[in-house]
Amino acid sequence: MAIISTVSLARTFRTKSGTVQAVRGIDLTVREGEIVGLLGPNGAGKTTTLRMLTTLLAPTGGAATVAGHDLVKDPASVRRACGYVAQSGGVDPQLTVREELVTQGRMYRLGRARAAERARELAHELDLTDLLDRPCAALSGGRRRRLDIAMALLHEPRLLFLDEPTTGLDPAGRTALWDLVRRLRDDHGTTVVLTTHYLDEADALCDRLVVVDGGTVVAEGTPAALKLRYAGSADASLQDAFLALTGRSAAPADPAPVAV
Repeated sequence: MAIISTVSLARTFRTKSGTVQAVRGIDLTVREGEIVGLLGPNGAGKTTTLRMLTTLLAPTGGAATVAGHDLVKDPASVRRACGYVAQSGGVDPQLTVREELVTQGRMYRLGRARAAERARELAHELDLTDLLDRPCAALSGGRRRRLDIAMALLHEPRLLFLDEPTTGLDPAGRTALWDLVRRLRDDHGTTVVLTTHYLDEADALCDRLVVVDGGTVVAEGTPAALKLRYAGSADASLQDAFLALTGRSAAPADPAPVAV
């Protein structure tokens, strides 16, 4: 069953110098329980697509349903069905982890007792229990990223969007986050859509990949299928397939790792 379905979804921005077509027409289907990676060079339209699907940005063309709700006609129901973790995160450094989680739960209209209960549940599941009374400003990069995800899960969404969730994390932190994403899918049936510039991450973690370039979908399939079709072998690197598709590398040089 499809939890996301888009037809010619588009977004145009007007600037002083003219019109920019950030997303020219995305046709996308995501089935329940999938981990889907959205890949593409910088400026391909990945983040703009995620922001539209989470109702943070109104489309200027096309149509979409998310969790059975029309993106434009019923945005409140879409927001209730999904969680979103942006590239930069959104924690308040002045609050403790517990205060941040409970406050976020209240914003999702959970009662105070239920918000506190969900904070404890998620802290246990994401290995944050010992940090509940620590100020968010004192968290390492990896722990802050886990808190970002916990905040997005407070209302038990069916669908989780992650925009470059492991950027800046060291290898241990990245592996821990991969394990968390798999547990969300396997134990809770959560559908996950993520963007990443790490092609090894996309290869290891995602059930299916959608490659976007120039604001449109240029290829989709399992990692093995894309490597076979575009790089000549299922044992080839995903980077080779990506270069064949787009003519560009997936990302500039990696940023410095962040301690977990």
